[in-house]
Amino acid sequence: MRRTLIRYKTKPELADKNAALAAAVFAELKAASPDGVRYLTLRLEDDMFVHLIESTAEDGSSPIPKLSAFQAFQDGIRDRCVEPPLRNGVTVVGNYRMLDES
Repeated sequence: MRRTLIRYKTKPELADKNAALAAAVFAELKAASPDGVRYLTLRLEDDMFVHLIESTAEDGSSPIPKLSAFQAFQDGIRDRCVEPPLRNGVTVVGNYRMLDES
């Protein structure tokens, strides 16, 4: 299992657009219901966004980048940002009912 955290800060005037594009990804995920992936996006009060992706694939691959809504989300992401996306692998130190325990 691989967990990845991505964080970035959007321009205030583009934060709502970014949130709407992210919401479209979740709508497509809900409709497609792919196995082996869990995904969470948070928007902080200062227009920082945090994405947590969990993939059960041995190679850490995810079906999310193949979604048309995700491709639309990715298009122009750097133009929407004040601080560009930073991607890091993460290790769970503690977990209470938030993530799959497997």
